[in-house]
This record gives sequence, structure tokens and C-alpha cells, in this order.
Amino acid sequence: MSFDTGGFDDDGEVMSEINMTPLVDVMLVLLIIFIITVPVINHAVKLDLPRASSHQEDLKPEKINLSINADGRLSWNGEGVATEALELRLQNAAGRQPQPELHLQVDKRTEYDHVAQLLSAASRHGLGKVAFVTEPGK
Repeated sequence: MSFDTGGFDDDGEVMSEINMTPLVDVMLVLLIIFIITVPVINHAVKLDLPRASSHQEDLKPEKINLSINADGRLSWNGEGVATEALELRLQNAAGRQPQPELHLQVDKRTEYDHVAQLLSAASRHGLGKVAFVTEPGK
């Protein structure tokens, strides 16, 4: 009875063949692992989720045209308005969703104090979107 402990065959030469037994053992272990784990991975819970539309609704904010003439008189969308009524209109506009944009058109001879008071009133009521409208070439 002899045990071959080296990598030599009966003739004393080096063996050039691969021993397939460990490779087959490893492949069988991997196969068993995959057979066990695949059903666990594919286990899912069925959910009935609600459907939603994919298009986005763009709500354009209303535009309020405010103008101040050289005398300091105000107009709201072309309609003359008193300073006391302006406060109420600004408060109502601030409560709308989406919040409207104020387009401010000021005469070039208007005192800055009138513009500052209007901007202060808009800010006090929470209206933050203010645009200055100018006429080109003037």
C-alpha cells in the first residue's frame, strides 16, 4: 500500500492533469446555495397602488397690473383705486393660491416715496413676487 504525496505519477514525472474533484464539489455547493436563495430573493408582496397621472399641472399665477402716475395716484388693472382700498385688495391677493404677481409700472416723474410705500404694503401682506414694467426706449 503506497500513498502518493507528491505531484508525480508512477513514472516519476510531474502530473499535468487537473484534479476535478474539488472543482465539482465547489460547483455542487454553489448550486445548492443558488437553489435555496433564489426563491427567497423572488419572494414579493403584491401591492395594489393607486394610479396617478404623469402630466404636471402648471398653474400660472394671476398678474396684477399696478401703476402709479406722476401725481402718486394708483390704478389696479387699469381701475383707479384709493390707498385705503389698496390695502384690502393686497390682503385678498395674498390669500390666493398660487400667489399673484404684481407688475408695477411707475411714471418716471413719480416720487420714490410712493413706490416705497406700495412695495412696503405688498411686503407687509406677504406678496413677494413684484416685477417692474418698463417701456423700451424711454
